[in-house]
Parts: sequence; structure tokens; C-alpha cells
Amino acid sequence: MKDGFVKIALAVPPLRVADCEFNIGEAIRLAHAAAEGGALVALFPELCVTGYSCSDLFFHSALLDAAENALSSFAEATAQLNTLYFIGVPVRVAGKLYNCCAAVHRGRLLALVPKTSLPNYNEFYETRQFTFSPQKTVEIEFAGQRCLFGTKILFEHTKLHELVIGAEICEDLWCQTPPSAMHCAAGATLICNISASPESVGKPEYRRDLTRMHSGRHICAYAYTSSGPDESTTDLIYSGHAFICEYGSIIAENPPFGGAELTFGEIDVKRIDYERRRQSNYKCGYNADYVYVPFDTELRETVLCRRFDRMPFVPEDRADRYRRCSFILEMQAAALAKRLRHTNAKTAVVGVSGGLDSTLALIVIVHALDRLGRPRTDALGISMPCFGTGTRTKNNAEKLCKLLGVSFREIPIDKSVTQHLEDIGHDGKTFDVTFENAQARERTQVLMDIANQTGGLVVGTGDLSEMALGWSTYGGDHISMYAVNCSVPKTLVRHLVAYYADTCGNSELAETLLDILDTPVSPELIPSKEGEISQRTEEILGEYELHDFFLYYMIRCGYDPAKTLRIAKLTFAGVYNETHIENTLRLFVRRFFSQQFKRSCTPDGVKLGTVSLSPRSDWRMPSDASPAAWMSLL
Repeated sequence: MKDGFVKIALAVPPLRVADCEFNIGEAIRLAHAAAEGGALVALFPELCVTGYSCSDLFFHSALLDAAENALSSFAEATAQLNTLYFIGVPVRVAGKLYNCCAAVHRGRLLALVPKTSLPNYNEFYETRQFTFSPQKTVEIEFAGQRCLFGTKILFEHTKLHELVIGAEICEDLWCQTPPSAMHCAAGATLICNISASPESVGKPEYRRDLTRMHSGRHICAYAYTSSGPDESTTDLIYSGHAFICEYGSIIAENPPFGGAELTFGEIDVKRIDYERRRQSNYKCGYNADYVYVPFDTELRETVLCRRFDRMPFVPEDRADRYRRCSFILEMQAAALAKRLRHTNAKTAVVGVSGGLDSTLALIVIVHALDRLGRPRTDALGISMPCFGTGTRTKNNAEKLCKLLGVSFREIPIDKSVTQHLEDIGHDGKTFDVTFENAQARERTQVLMDIANQTGGLVVGTGDLSEMALGWSTYGGDHISMYAVNCSVPKTLVRHLVAYYADTCGNSELAETLLDILDTPVSPELIPSKEGEISQRTEEILGEYELHDFFLYYMIRCGYDPAKTLRIAKLTFAGVYNETHIENTLRLFVRRFFSQQFKRSCTPDGVKLGTVSLSPRSDWRMPSDASPAAWMSLL
């Protein structure tokens, strides 16, 4: 439960139809296994105490008495365990029969939640035996205990206050207004659905999408388990499909007919709480119509088996990655085309360095001009070699412009920078920040003046990772007239360029792009021997894949530094040592706070993904905020 991680177990137990003694024995066995696996919450399928497919046998007291006794045995057998269990059982109340989800914790029957929506796909179906849930919550006696009975019941952890659990049953999710929608509005962060969903072609995909999108819409975690193939196969087959969703993503799954008796996964209720806080249009809070049942457990550290993406901005699957890259390039090009058209810019001016960011910016410019039906020669690629410019990058910049069919100019700036340094009393031999930034500011001045000469617009090349770290020269590459890469993190820049190399249809262009991809990231501001690269950004700042990882989980997901460090050590185990990860995270936090003043006055540029640091839309932060509280957690 540390950091808000809650382990959940989804059970698909062996079953004999109408044999409650056998069924509860298997449920008890798996209940203990779930607890031993560290699960705080465990789900069993709908009516699994009896079997869902008992049909008219549900009318018989022999079965109902056996089910009630079995649940009493389950409560007694799990009394010493830390886990909250949800298990399906038929319940008689005032002469009617209800399909219920029993909540059992440490031997106590906390509540019985009846099913709200009873399916009637064919004649009578479930409505033949069961009654729709009542409107009010009452107290009844069942399995030798007094307990609550009703649908408006939530289970609230007494220590981890972000964990509030609501329950619904199978068809409830598929109805017009699921009970879980109201549960979430009343504060539930986790919905547990115990189900017996018969299988058919196409249904698993629909079930996944329905549940995944439901968890996204209601900003919640959603745990689902269903009856397996041991149910009666007289007319239907059940597959044991079980999965866990969190805010629109599936994080653990036992696929249909997967055969797993237990499936484990961890949800992050603190992240859900963060997402709800940051989305002002999401309405939730305590509801007077609900009963909030407290439950307490020992606070133990959750051993994580959950996987965190090493590059959260980049899809692992090649087809998904290509689709995303194509869409991002279309968004970037459409945005730039609008700005060029609106300003009536005659040219699009960009500084080309032979590096990744300027390469992507030039590709976007070409796409924008193509959309506008304008010649590519309206793009002006300006190479401005100076003291640290390498032969490789200089040649690649010129080749790239030629192969893309854009206009190219080379304007050496070493003389003008030398004169400027002399003017301000700098010896030109001390390679300090003044020496470096003078070059960056001179390049920006050249680009701005050429844009004035040609009636054009300067297109910025800086990316999201550089914005986060403040890795730009204030008044230099920090400035442009439109920033096409401002929402693209460095790890994704690489894949966008790689995608274009794979799909451009020009082998010589692809070869040049691949060489650019193979070139170390460098500002090239310090003189080097024989045109070699003497500055390597990742040797100074740390690896961009670490910084992008921190950026996503701290800024997008709201993780504090300690939690971010924990999952980073887990994700990058064997790649970087733990000391290096911690030191890089410290640098990220320090620079993220100290460099906000640069982000407070950045050029226009559209949001492309889920993370944006624009001061006008997604990110508000004082330029002089202290990082002390964050640094204290490291």
C-alpha cells in the first residue's frame, strides 16, 4: 500500500455446479493464496458459491441453505487474513431471491450488494429466478451475521483514504447507467465487478473496450473477474476472462480460457486521486444517500509486479508507434500550416544543425508547405557553423536540406561571435557559459533577421525535454516565432525521425536521417579537435530516457520524487545503477524548478500529447517556487 499501490487478486476457481461444499473449499484455498500473494482485495465470480448456471435449482432451499452455510464457512476460514473479499452468493430476503456480491473481511460479513440489472436475453433468463435490487439500504441477517443489504454501499479504507471501493455485478456494467457511475461520483476509486459473462465471438474485445473506457471516463480502477468453463455447458460457455483497468488502460489480464486460477495486479489509487483533483470538471464527493463502511488492514509495502513503460511517450508495438508518429507529424504540420497562412509568411526559416530537433522541425516544415500547396523552397534551412561545429553534423545539415528540396544557406558566425566577445571584454579562450550562450544568441539573431529579410517566420526546434530541464539559452534558442516541437519529448523525437526514415521512400534521405539518429546529442558550442563532437548532452545532464520517464510520472501522473525513484529503480534495473538514477532524478527536480522562468515566456506551439508545459494552457507554476519539499523526499 506504500505510495498508493494496492494489489488485487482476480480468482477463477474450479467449480462444480450446485456443489457448495466443493466450491467454497476451492474459494477458501484461493482466498489464502491471494492473501499470501499480498492482495489487499480479491474478487471471486458471480454466484460462484453455487455456480451461476444452476437455473431453476435456485428456487430450492437445499441449494440456498447450502450456499448460506458455505459463506459462513468462508468468513470463518478467512478471519485471520488481511484481504477484503468479494464473492458471489444467492441471498433470500423477505420472500425474494437476490443475486448478491458479499463483502467479507476478517471474518465479518460487511455487506451484501445485490445486482441492479438482471439480463433477459431470452425468455426470462436471470429474471426468472432473481429479483431486481431494492432502492434502500437496510440491515439483514445472513450466514449468522447482521450486515448491510443494498446497492449504495462503499467500502472505505481507514488508513489509505484514497482507497474507496464500490461493487457491481456483471450486467450492471452493460446497462444504460451503471451503478459504478454513481459509486464513482460518491467517491469510489476502485470498482469490483464479479461476473458470469457467457462467451461468444467478439465479446472479449467488446468487454475489454467497454471496461477500459468506463474506467477512463470515471477516473477509476476497475477490477473484473468472471466464471470459468467449469460452469454448465448445456447452452453457454464461460471463459474465466479476468482483468484490471486503471484510468483507461488494462494493467493485468487473464485472457479468455487463459486458465489462471489467480491473476494479480496493482492499481495506483493515489494517481487516481491526483487525476480527479487536476480535472475540475470531474464531480465527486461524499453522498448522503450512501453508506460508507470502514475497513482496516495492516499497512504493508506492496511488492510490485506491475510493469512501467521505460519510454512512456513511445508505444512499444511497432504498428502502434507508426500510427502515433504519423498522427503527430500531421498535427505538427497542420498547426504550422495554420500559422504560416494566418501570418502570410513568405518563408519558414529554421536553423539546421544536423541534430535531431532541427531535423524534425525541417520535416514538419516540409509537410506544412506540402499541405499548403507551396514549393518546398519556401523553407529556408540556415546552417551557422561556429567554434564547436562538427564536420559530420555540418555535412548532414546541408545534405538534409538538399534531399528534402528546401533552400539552404550557410552563414558562418565565428567572426561575429568573436567580435561580440571582444566587445564585452571576454578573452574568447575561456569556455564558460558566456562563451557558449553568445553563439546561441547570435544564431537566433541571424534567423530573426533573415526572417525579416524574406518576410518569413522563424520555426523553433526546442523539444519538451529541453523545456523541462531548461536546456536552452534564454534569448537564444529559447526564442522563436512558432515552436513545432514544444510538446515532443526527446525520446519521441528520435522515433519520429526514425519513422520518417522508414517511410520517406528515398534511400539516400533515409541514410542521412539514420546517420543523424546515430549522432550523439550535443549543443556543439565548445571547440573540438578535427571536427569531432566534444560535448555530449547526456554526459552532462544524464540520459534523456530517464528524464522523460521522470517527466511523465512526476508531471503527468503526479508521483512524488520518492515514488518516482522507486518505480525508476524497478524499471531500469540492470540498465543504470541506483545511485545514477537517484542523482539524475535530483538534477531533474532541481532544474525543473529553477528553470521555470524560461517556460513562463515560451513561444506558441500546440499540445500534441498528454504532457505540455505551456504557461498558457497545461502548466502553471511560479518561476520562483522552491523545490525543498520535493527534494526532501529523495
